[in-house]
Amino acid sequence: MIIFTRGKINFVFLNMNVNNSNRKPDFAPKWFWDFDYNKIDWQASYKTIIARIVERGNEKEWTELIRFYGRDKVLNALKNEIAYLPDYAIEEVSKYFPISKEEMLCYTKRQSRPQHWI
Repeated sequence: MIIFTRGKINFVFLNMNVNNSNRKPDFAPKWFWDFDYNKIDWQASYKTIIARIVERGNEKEWTELIRFYGRDKVLNALKNEIAYLPDYAIEEVSKYFPISKEEMLCYTKRQSRPQHWI
């Protein structure tokens, strides 16, 4: 069990490093409308799946994401592998997980590329 505190909120992670290489997560097909849901390779496509769920899912989906991939794999993908998330998703990640937005690849890439002023 890992307990993490951010501000006044306590996060508890239980058994979050589980390998489910031959199973699939409990995500509704609606999250993957642009894929053939039954043909998704859940292990090979983990970056796409993590980014999609972080961007569009809620706490229930995030919990399933951690249960299926493991906390370490999700955090590593967010820190080092996912190159784009919208601003609101970056803020939510930094509130939910024990990482700051400055540790996330998608945030540092965004800072190095100024956005158009409009």
